[in-house]
Amino acid sequence: MSSKTAFITGITGQDGAYLAKLLLDKGYKVVGAMPRRSSSGVNMWRLDWLGINGKVILEDADMLDMSSFVRILTKYQPDEIYNLAAQSFVQTSWDQPLLTGQVTGLGAANILEAMRLAAPKARFYQASTSEMYGLIQEPMQSETTPFYPRSPYAAAKLYAHWMTVNYRESFGLFTCSGILFNHESPLRGLEFVTRKVTDAVARIKLGMQNELRLGNIDAKRDWGHAQDYVEAMWLMLQQEEADDYVIATGRTVTVRDMCKIAFEHTGLNMEDHLIIDPEFFRPAEVDVLLGNPAKAEKNLGWTAKTSLEEMIIEMVDADIARLSGK
Repeated sequence: MSSKTAFITGITGQDGAYLAKLLLDKGYKVVGAMPRRSSSGVNMWRLDWLGINGKVILEDADMLDMSSFVRILTKYQPDEIYNLAAQSFVQTSWDQPLLTGQVTGLGAANILEAMRLAAPKARFYQASTSEMYGLIQEPMQSETTPFYPRSPYAAAKLYAHWMTVNYRESFGLFTCSGILFNHESPLRGLEFVTRKVTDAVARIKLGMQNELRLGNIDAKRDWGHAQDYVEAMWLMLQQEEADDYVIATGRTVTVRDMCKIAFEHTGLNMEDHLIIDPEFFRPAEVDVLLGNPAKAEKNLGWTAKTSLEEMIIEMVDADIARLSGK
């Protein structure tokens, strides 16, 4: 078993919770950043769901306050740092572009600078995103595909991504970015389309509501399972050299077909319940995302294990169980 220490920002989010469990299972001491905000207590449900609440150390820290990171990194001297915190909902980033830039972009620079000052021997992981490709420049996106962000969120993530490269090349720090394509699970927030769909399908099945309202259902995404993807994050920090990796399944599916899987699993007819609502269209749409995970397969030995069908069925079943009080 490991005697390493890891520090995770965004530990109460989907990826942070799965990553914390993975690291605890490997024997790590896990420290998580917990912003001291009035609603922070309600976010513990993911750690509870995985049975790890109370097994991680939570420290007050905020993405906008570099001094909190300097204090924590000085205190724990972690072997690994995972920056998963962000204002991560694309739609909200048009309403809150400056906050998104500060938290998602400058927040990453805060933790990189804190690492340079207080824990330069640590290994750093930055949660980059396929949204950075935006208006895609190649049909299948790899580490060398040019970026074209189409939202304030994607632009902020691009700044964080290049700062991660910059700290590696300028200061010789071990900093990696994982360019993760969409990854989902029963721990996904309700504002994200897959979880919005599975929660609505569960509610319709249980007679709690009758319709599901969505925007552009012809958008295509490359969807994987968060539990598979956090393993790739860990693998990146175990390599001899720091590098950036696309993490994806290599398969793209429309929102429409993803919905069909959820409705068919419960024996419902999608056409009876799905309503297209213009309110949910993005100001600038990202039509297709399809990742090329060849480099991760070759260098990390990583491949996605869970199919979209398996994942959506797991999410629908978890939502039905949650809503039934089981």
